Parts: sequence; structure tokens; C-alpha cells
Amino acid sequence: MRKILLATLPLLLTACVDDSASYYVGGSGSSHALTVKREQEHLWKRDAAVSLILSRWPDCQRRISLGSMPAKDVEIELFGLGEQTWILRDGNQLWQVETQTCTELAAPKAEAGDLLGVFRVEGGKLVFVPAVLSPAGAPGAAETPGAPADGPADEGQAADAAPAGGGAPASGKAAQ
Repeated sequence: MRKILLATLPLLLTACVDDSASYYVGGSGSSHALTVKREQEHLWKRDAAVSLILSRWPDCQRRISLGSMPAKDVEIELFGLGEQTWILRDGNQLWQVETQTCTELAAPKAEAGDLLGVFRVEGGKLVFVPAVLSPAGAPGAAETPGAPADGPADEGQAADAAPAGGGAPASGKAAQ
């Protein structure tokens, strides 16, 4: 019995989630980033602890808890309010943070700023999907791939468009 239990232990551990996705301010490889991390402690738990890691090296780095969310349904929108102020939205929950000193600010009443993209689960992995300009190209009008659109989109646009704010997406393990 003990051998069976030991043999199945690795299978139980592989179902746990521990991943992250980053938005790099100013492009890939920048030392200024916002990283969302999800951690599911046990296989039998549906929810995962989700946190935001703010980093602007060498000045600051801080981890802020965003609470518990269903591990498979994490979807957090990122809005930019200038060079170092950000709003994150998950449904009706809003967080406002700044990366000058890597602190959480009072929650805003509503989202504002430019939609930069969405942290979401795709193919079982947490990824950052950058927003692209709408086909009309109207300032401030952005949509994320996979979101419903008002009309047909230019198929080449998503591959050619850079995220607003000059940031770049990345996925993988976060440095802690």
C-alpha cells in the first residue's frame, strides 16, 4: 500500500498550479515590470492564491495579494494611467498601484486609463495578452484578442501592433 501511495504522489503534485505572467514596461527585458502570479497549494482546491509583484529595479520590488480566485478562471485586466500608475480589474474588484515606490493605492471608483492587456489562463498557463487598437484605430479604443469585437478585424493587426505604453508581455516564472 505504501509503495502505491509513493508512486501516485508525483501525479498529485503535478496538478497543482504555480505560474506567472509579466507585463514589461518599456519592452521585454526591462527592469520595470508588473507580474501576476497564481499558486494553487493543493490538487483538491479549486482556488489559487493570486498576487501582483511590482518591480522597478533597483529602487523597489513588492508583492501584493489580490486574493483567491478559481485557478482556471483568472482574468485580470491591466490599465495604464501614465508612466508608473496602474489599475487592475477582476470583474468588479479594482486595485490601483504605483511603481515609483511599489505600493498599493486606494482602490479607484472605476477603471480608467488605457487598456494595456489582460492576464488570463490560456492552454492551462497564465499569460499576458496585450491589447490591440480597434480596427477603427480610435485613440483609447482597444480590445484584447479573444474578446468580442464590434466588426471584422484586420487579421494582421494583432501580430503587428505593439501594446500601449511600450510594454511587452512575457510568461514564465517570476523572480522573487
